[in-house]
Order: sequence, then C-alpha cells, then structure tokens
Amino acid sequence: VMTVPPGKTIIHSTNAPVDIGKSYDPDIAILGDARLVLRQFIDAAKDLTSGTAVAPEDGPATEIKDLRDDWLAEWMPKLSSAAEPINPYRIIWEFMQNVDPAEAIVTHDAGGPRFELMPFYVSNGPHTYIGWGKSHQLGTGLAFAIGAKLAAPDKLCVNFMGDASFGMTGLDFETAVRNDLPILTIMINNGGMTGIDRSNAKAHELYGTANLGGDYATMAKAMGGWAERVEDPEDVGPAIQRAKRATQEGQAALLEFMASQETGRSNLRPFD
Repeated sequence: VMTVPPGKTIIHSTNAPVDIGKSYDPDIAILGDARLVLRQFIDAAKDLTSGTAVAPEDGPATEIKDLRDDWLAEWMPKLSSAAEPINPYRIIWEFMQNVDPAEAIVTHDAGGPRFELMPFYVSNGPHTYIGWGKSHQLGTGLAFAIGAKLAAPDKLCVNFMGDASFGMTGLDFETAVRNDLPILTIMINNGGMTGIDRSNAKAHELYGTANLGGDYATMAKAMGGWAERVEDPEDVGPAIQRAKRATQEGQAALLEFMASQETGRSNLRPFD
C-alpha cells in the first residue's frame, strides 16, 4: 500500500465524482477530462513562472536526448550513405526529411523493412503510425495502407515493403488503383530474402532460395499506377517528392529502390 509522506498537499484529478476521497482525503479535488486538466495545469504553470522552464537542465529529458543523439551519430554513416546499391537506411532517412509526419500515416511489412524503419521513424503520435506485435504475414502492410487511406483520405498513406513481400502479394497494388486510393508504396528491392541464406543455408546453396528478381516498377505501371525505379542514392529524396505529387494527383504510387542487403539492426534483441 502506498503511503503519502506527511506535510504533502494532495491534489486529486478525476472525471468521476464518486472516486474522490476513495483512497485519500485530497486537499484539492478537480473534476474534468485528464487531457483538458493537464493542459490547464501546463498553462497555469507557465503563468506562475512567466513561461520559463522549471525543469533542471540535467533532468531526464536532457539525458534521453543525449543518449539518442549519440545513438543517432553512430548510425548516421548508414543513414547518409552514398553507396550503391542504396543502403535501406538512406531511404528511410530521406523519407523522414521529405515527409511531414503530421501529414502521413506510415506502416510497414514484416522482415527487413520493419526492423529498419522502426528504430528511426518518428511519427506524429496516435493515428499516424500503424505498428504491430511480433510479426505477421507478408503483405499486411499494403492492406494497412489501403485501409488507412479509406479512413483518412487527406493523409499521405505509406507502406514500406520488401521485394519478397511484393513478389507474393503485390497484385493487391491494383486494388488501390482500381478503387482510386492513392497510397504510396516504398519497396526496398535488395534482390533477396535477407537472412534466409543463413537460416536456410543448405537450401540456398542447392536451390538459391534466398534469391529474388523482378522489375516491380514496371509491374506497378502495368497495373495502372505511377511508379519509378531508383538506383542513385542522390535521387532518393527527389523521387519521394515526385511520388508524393503523384498521390496528390490521385494516383497510387510505387517507388522501387534498388538496395543493398543490409544486415545491421538497431536495438534488435536476439531471437534465441
């Protein structure tokens, strides 16, 4: 049981009058929605402090920022890589520089695109990122993006997926075209199923099971969408801008980025 030290002022904020005084006898009781009450607290604190910050400079927020800045610096060589084929992290970084998260709903498929996007992409809060738990079948991200566009037609709805996923489920891109749902699919084509050459080494040795191939941008055009294949890392940002304009003009768009088979992962715990 939690005990309150003597001499403390108890303020109880709740939206249910019957809860007041259940556990403690508060000095001040506030009835109201938590979001509104907290906003009023912040405004009142600013009035009392003339708008100056009251948190110490060496508080948790500063510590978290310092840790994140150090971590980001370690990954910046990959995020800004000029190598060809294009490093997948360069694609994600350019996307973050060219798309306002407040104007987008972003999701991803299983596999590499998920592991690469999640640590770095900063959403705009609830309803601007569609994530999920441990894993799911390939192709779900495409369905998520289509559903997001139905729910929020004014948003740029984006799905990150790999070439294995598009090879298995990419015909549903035509669903978006046929139903006038101008989503953006960013396909990271690294020519293989990353990791399968190691987890199924013998099958890959005998049958090349990890190898993939295809001209997916041409397939997307054949299905009636707007599409480009991008090979130059310096063209990643401009290509994203062109794809955004295509969706604004009402076209389902696909960017096929020719990428390297990057194996580096951030904050990925071992599976064993």
